[in-house]
Amino acid sequence: MDASILKRIMAAAGRFVLPPRCMVCGDEGHQGIELCKGCLASLPHNDVHCGRCALPMVRAVALCGGCQQHSRPWDDIWVPLRYAIPVDRLESRFKFGGSLAAGRTLSQCWLRCGDPPAMPQAIVPVPLHVSRLRSRGFNQALELVRPLARRHGIPMLTDVLRRQRATDAQSDLDATARARNVHGAFVPGNRLTVEHVAVVDDVMTTGATLSACVEALRASGAKRVDVWALARTGLG
Repeated sequence: MDASILKRIMAAAGRFVLPPRCMVCGDEGHQGIELCKGCLASLPHNDVHCGRCALPMVRAVALCGGCQQHSRPWDDIWVPLRYAIPVDRLESRFKFGGSLAAGRTLSQCWLRCGDPPAMPQAIVPVPLHVSRLRSRGFNQALELVRPLARRHGIPMLTDVLRRQRATDAQSDLDATARARNVHGAFVPGNRLTVEHVAVVDDVMTTGATLSACVEALRASGAKRVDVWALARTGLG
């Protein structure tokens, strides 16, 4: 049996034997999730945000300053959480520490955030370059959105968008450099057979990566492209 499959089976068995513990503070888990009642209650919901880029706002306004000056290439957006405690800690353990348990907990949090504003015909996780996928061992966007796709019965398409070159880590760059970094990094893969898709990432900062993906998906035949992400940082 493949070692990764065996590891998943053992982890699942352990959850039946031992009660879940909070992955942030170590307290007893709540409602079958590896977050305690307090940490679960403190999830930073992105309730007040820009209507075009989901940037968290202090007060409700239609558009942030950036979106008043620049258009966005997507049709709609859904980013239900802010990138703050405990989401940021779980994301760090998941994305950079290889903790699939943290990823599972984040997916469960996303499932508790309600439904997207519109249901697409297919979900497209932002692809990793083959070198990054090889080193990390999994695509975090795909793993996060898999339970949502399953809940709503929406197929995931992993062959219609391709990352043709490796890029520097976006977290180390400013907004201008982020856009330059991913320019031309994504290209169409297999031809789309549906018109409405949602492209999904784990965390959204400036939207540069998602914008590049939207452009490639439109070139692949998409008529409507929404963007989804689990969490939004406070940078526009």
